[in-house]
Amino acid sequence: MRGAGDQRRRGGRGAQAAAAAVEAREAAAAAFYDMDQAQKYLDGRVTVFEDLDAGAAAPVRREFAGLSEAADAASVAYISVLDAHDLDDRDRSPAEYDAARRAFIASTERLQQITRNLNAFAERLAPKMARLEAALDQLPPRLTAARDAVAAADAAVAAAKQAGMDASEPEAELARAREVLAQLGSKGLGGLGLDGAIRRAEEVRDIAERAREAAAELPRLAQKVRNSLASVRTRADAVANRVGPVQEAMRVLLRNYSQACWQDLRGAPDSIEAAVTRARERLNEASAHASRTEWREAQRALTAARTELNAADRRAGQVTGRVDELKAVAADPAKSAEGARFAVRDAQRLAMAQPGGAPPHHARALDGLVERLENAPKRLTGVHPDYWGYLQELESIKTAAGDVVARIRSERAGQG
Repeated sequence: MRGAGDQRRRGGRGAQAAAAAVEAREAAAAAFYDMDQAQKYLDGRVTVFEDLDAGAAAPVRREFAGLSEAADAASVAYISVLDAHDLDDRDRSPAEYDAARRAFIASTERLQQITRNLNAFAERLAPKMARLEAALDQLPPRLTAARDAVAAADAAVAAAKQAGMDASEPEAELARAREVLAQLGSKGLGGLGLDGAIRRAEEVRDIAERAREAAAELPRLAQKVRNSLASVRTRADAVANRVGPVQEAMRVLLRNYSQACWQDLRGAPDSIEAAVTRARERLNEASAHASRTEWREAQRALTAARTELNAADRRAGQVTGRVDELKAVAADPAKSAEGARFAVRDAQRLAMAQPGGAPPHHARALDGLVERLENAPKRLTGVHPDYWGYLQELESIKTAAGDVVARIRSERAGQG
């Protein structure tokens, strides 16, 4: 009877050991599943992080790589325990079941620890991901605005071409906008990162808007060019008509005044005629561009023509104005000095108004200007005085007095 009892007790202990081992195996399987899911979830989140901000994601990826390596090692170890302890084999002793139970418990503890590490990493990552995903909400409306801008530019370019306009420039801008937009239309963020994608979307919108405005401007530009062609031709004729008076003014200068009074104007009539000739050449180019509906090229040629005419007009004014200035100073040299004299006196009053009177360096400068002002009339000697040199000296004195005033005010401001 004792032998049979011992056998039943051994059978009971074996069943209990087997059940405990199976329970440990199931707990290990659950722990493995939890760790595997956490690892896969985090791998996806880190990948999204890299897509949104590759620079900030680099240390995150390195940390996750270490955790993932530990998880992979634990997975291998878990599978090794499974292979080493086949609990479906009923021909096992209680000691073998107990060994299996302990192995599964150890594996479970290792898997659970790694899962805790992964979850802690996920908690640290969550705020960063939340900020990035909140920023990600800004991208769709910007992409929509970029696409809308491209569509509007496309319509404007098409309308300009249909109206017979040369829309090559806005069309080239539109092509550039489409090229940048295509980068955003690729998989994910096109390797640009979130900030890069938002910047590119803004860039697309800006380029497309410029293209749309340029295309829409073409009909107005065409009318503007047509009007300008007529007005600039009229201006060219007017400037050309100034050559005669300029030649007469030069004869007056050569006949009545010393060479010093007009030598800087030598050749003015010829330079004016040459400028008018160049302006008319640019006008012809503008007309040719306009006939081919190349309005921007026509506008550039008109701008060049205006530049030539402006320079010629200024040169003509210098010659005729010089005659008037020299006549005035010859008639009353003292009156021409009034402006410089007033400027020096104004600077003297300002300097003396300072506590303790004028500082020595300002007093010396002003005394020098007074001396120059007194000596200036000495230039007006001989049959043909150097009136122009006299006027230039007066202007130089006036400028120097203004410089003293500016320095005094600057010093006062610094002291305040």
